[in-house]
Amino acid sequence: MKLSIGIVGLPNVGKSTLFNTLTNNSVPAENYPFCTIDPNVGIVAVPDVRLEKLAEIVKSEKIIPAVVEFVDIAGLVKGAHKGEGLGNQFLANIREVSAIVHVVREFVDNRVVHVSNRIDPKDDIEIINAELILRDLETIEEKMKKLGRQSRFDEKSADQLTFITALKAYLESGELANRFHYECDWNITNFRKELFLITDKPVIYLINVSDIKEERDMKKNLGLKKDDIVMQMDIKTEFEISRLNKNEREEFIKELGLEEPALNKLIRETYKILGLLSFFTVGPKEVRAWTIKKGDNIKEAGAAIHNDFKDKFIAAEVIGYEDFIKYKGWEAGKRAGKVRSEGKNYIVKDGDVVIFKHGA
Repeated sequence: MKLSIGIVGLPNVGKSTLFNTLTNNSVPAENYPFCTIDPNVGIVAVPDVRLEKLAEIVKSEKIIPAVVEFVDIAGLVKGAHKGEGLGNQFLANIREVSAIVHVVREFVDNRVVHVSNRIDPKDDIEIINAELILRDLETIEEKMKKLGRQSRFDEKSADQLTFITALKAYLESGELANRFHYECDWNITNFRKELFLITDKPVIYLINVSDIKEERDMKKNLGLKKDDIVMQMDIKTEFEISRLNKNEREEFIKELGLEEPALNKLIRETYKILGLLSFFTVGPKEVRAWTIKKGDNIKEAGAAIHNDFKDKFIAAEVIGYEDFIKYKGWEAGKRAGKVRSEGKNYIVKDGDVVIFKHGA
């Protein structure tokens, strides 16, 4: 499953430092399918303390975490939708990612020149969003021409044209497509996906700060909505933390009064907005987290490991993570009646520990 997060923002807001911080925590690519690593792509482990606890119980030699792919996308400037700066490259790359981390500069540092020669995070957000909206409007206008011709003969196209006309008006009001709700009696989800709109992707606004502020006030000051996802991070400090060895890192984090690096929270949040969850396989050779979409059944989960686990699926033994830890493994879990045999329609839950049974 290849799902990626694009890091976007104006020049000199901390994007590259964030990407370098993430790649200091990257993992070897050879363990993961679909991964062709370019200089601006990092495969980053999803922090999950459950893996270590599982490994302790089964005395595993190796731990393989779930991962998220981050893409450092070229900096955007005003006029990007017309090709200004690296706009064409930026907008082409951002269409390929599944979600966005929008880095916004709030910190003041005279040694790092802002592209507009002033620090105004609200305006920066508006510049980026306006460029993305303008590109999406171009996409929509092309689609409307095609649907306009088809709608005279096809009821489905007429319904789609009605929807896209309403969406166009919404974007023209300055709003992002991911905030647009539309009631209808036909399946709109697939059609929206086929439009490949940049502003329909989920977004985390990552505010690069020197001092953490009240989140409610931060949203208000930035002109963001109540439901928008906003995180604050001192990216420079996070980069310094990432370069330390494990012992030094733990000591530094304690000195800062933190439980963990803020970077960990960001990685987990990106995993969450992609609609992903992890299930586990355990054994003496390795404990591994496998990534699937929320709502996937056990056969679909098996495909994350090998197609045979889906195509030749017979059944699966399943125990929840909490029960596996409580009973210290499979055998005591079975005796306590916590291990279940599940068929093909079972919906996998986050943290399930699974053994698959399949035909030869």
